[in-house]
Amino acid sequence: MTNAASTDYLSQLDWLVIATYTGGLLAFGVLLSRRQVRSVDYFLASRASRWPVIGLALFASNMSPTALVGLAGGAYAIGISVYDYEWTANVVLVFFCLFMVPLVLRSRSYTMPEFLERRFDGRVRLWFAIMTLFLNVFVDSAAVLYSASLVCQLVFPALSLWVIVIVLAGAAGAYTISGGLRAVMYTEAVQAIVLLLGATLISIGAFSRAGGWHAVMSGVNPAALSLLRPSGDRGVPWPGLLLGIPILGFYYWCTNQLIVQRVLSAQNIDEARWGALFAGLLKLPVLFLMVLPGTCALLLFPHLTQSDRVYPQLILELLPSGTLGLVVAGFVAAGMVACASMFNSASSLITMDVIKVLKPALSDRQLVKAGRLSTAGLMVFAVAWAPQLHLFTSLWQYLQAVLAYTVPPVVAVFVMGLFWRGATADGAAAALRIGFGCGLALFLINVVLRWTHFHFLYAAPILISVDTLILVGVSLYRPEPLSAARAAVMWQPQLWRSEREHLAMGPAWRDYRYQSALLLLLTAVLVFVFR
Repeated sequence: MTNAASTDYLSQLDWLVIATYTGGLLAFGVLLSRRQVRSVDYFLASRASRWPVIGLALFASNMSPTALVGLAGGAYAIGISVYDYEWTANVVLVFFCLFMVPLVLRSRSYTMPEFLERRFDGRVRLWFAIMTLFLNVFVDSAAVLYSASLVCQLVFPALSLWVIVIVLAGAAGAYTISGGLRAVMYTEAVQAIVLLLGATLISIGAFSRAGGWHAVMSGVNPAALSLLRPSGDRGVPWPGLLLGIPILGFYYWCTNQLIVQRVLSAQNIDEARWGALFAGLLKLPVLFLMVLPGTCALLLFPHLTQSDRVYPQLILELLPSGTLGLVVAGFVAAGMVACASMFNSASSLITMDVIKVLKPALSDRQLVKAGRLSTAGLMVFAVAWAPQLHLFTSLWQYLQAVLAYTVPPVVAVFVMGLFWRGATADGAAAALRIGFGCGLALFLINVVLRWTHFHFLYAAPILISVDTLILVGVSLYRPEPLSAARAAVMWQPQLWRSEREHLAMGPAWRDYRYQSALLLLLTAVLVFVFR
């Protein structure tokens, strides 16, 4: 299919559906944007979110166009082992619920850098905020804009990539600037439902066109249908699955402001835990709805030269009139919603971790205004970088490789800070500063100069080992007493003992521990079947 012919796939009904859905979603976001003058309203949705909205918002934030394009394209290029990044998230989410959710919510923090400051000091907070901002703008936001523009460019071949990116970012910023997190989360919840519906239709169409489940399972190389791959695999080698992906997952699900901000908005700890586990449950069908359609594309479009085009191709080739318009609109809207989510979380970092620290006397109204202005500024940076991503061979590889070289020091600082009383602010600051430098050096050696040739998933455990040694070494060399305030944001065994009575008062099905066990069991069954 050529770009010139792509518009032939859209009927008048499709155009009507696209206009109605995207316009309706924007209007819904604006309607939710009631005037908010308190910072807790704008940045944390008044701390009133319930678990269904939290879970759907987490899923929509994660399953952005970047994930849709990346997962299907990854399955096409390297096999379904790309789903290893998804099922391992459930293990990480259970860890998050067990150890971190109570501490984070009880701290009443607005951002994760603020939470980290409570354990260490302002240096650590500022460094982590800057690093997170860099990743949110130049990795997350730019990737979402680029992946959403792939479909838009097939639908509107006359428009340049720059124009599409600007329009998407502008639409996302429209209700983000006015409505804050509440508008973002509710539009995410709506979008998650449409996203699952559209993915289901595409999966059914892909398997039907490819000849059915048996035809796909027997017609594709068995290696492409295995989640557990040998150590020399170019996609996801098993040592990388065991040692590398959990590090990336811990950063993304436990420390990334984009994700944790939704949990911070919960009414209470129970709602936060239920929402996180609900998001994990929604990730189980991703294998069938978003990954395996990329496997079907091996039979349907065996000669595609760019794997990132797989999902857009499936959308335009497989769906009937009307339904095509809904899925295209949903895909484009997913880009807007994901960008809105990222802009809001990044503006929270700028406002609460930089501006408020430098000017603590600012009123709530002034902080909200600063958040809106910073959102507009972030849009400009993301729009400038997004079109450059076509220079990389694979969007998914770009995303994971950047994280593998940048986030290990963050993970080391959080884990050691949570569980080791001897971790000091000097040690954490050194681990972040020197660790970032080590990551950059290893990236230059292994990727740019190619002096070494190991998989990027091996870079993460190497770097986190170095970062942990730095933190421990500096902490032991320059010890400092642990204050009661800092100890309050550390995990301690009595936290579990103290909540047993609370959990015993309710039915077992409301107990997050049983819910977590069930989620892990379902995940294990899925991995075993596709091992």
